[in-house]
Amino acid sequence: MLLIEDSRRIRTTVAKALSRLGHAVDEAADGEEGEEFATVNEYDVVVLDLMLPGQHGLMLLEKWRKAGNDTPVLLLTAMDGIEDRVRGLEMGADDYLVKPFAIAELAARLEVLVRRKFGRAESVVKIGPLEVNFVAKQVMRDGESIVLTAREFALFECLAKRPGQVLSREQIEAQLYSESDSPLSNAVDAAVYALRRKLSPNGAANLIHTRRGLGYVLEP
Repeated sequence: MLLIEDSRRIRTTVAKALSRLGHAVDEAADGEEGEEFATVNEYDVVVLDLMLPGQHGLMLLEKWRKAGNDTPVLLLTAMDGIEDRVRGLEMGADDYLVKPFAIAELAARLEVLVRRKFGRAESVVKIGPLEVNFVAKQVMRDGESIVLTAREFALFECLAKRPGQVLSREQIEAQLYSESDSPLSNAVDAAVYALRRKLSPNGAANLIHTRRGLGYVLEP
């Protein structure tokens, strides 16, 4: 996830809150930095403040859409910025939130955008023997709850968004860690091992499979 917001207080508060929910958040303080992040990385969703120094948020949005970048974008706007909100939606923004806002509402709106991007209309889905609530971040197997940490659920969600698709360690790492993190070289392997054990207790069939030299895939 990319958060572009010039207010350090808001940026830090939002990034910390979303990180606690298991999101990997890259932070940009202005339009130029945000544009650089978006150029070199692929994100599931972007939170974009409109009143940015140097380059207005709508300028960034217009560039992305003209370039064919269809990453979901949620705009952060001022209470009186009605014209900007309308223009933003007309230019391809997917949602907006008026400042001040509640973190819980922001997180819920972002979840909806990510579900829509990956073709999930429902928040509760079946994946093989698993029942997953992506909003409540709960996983059950055969009626039994599986307790996952925020990082473990983020890893599971990363794989569950793309069932049957092999993801490399580098792709998974980009989803789990922000640019400011410095994970160990075996962090992804260790995280997959721990998650695999939790999803397949007591010798149950594995759902996460290793593709030697390629990465990992979720195949119920």
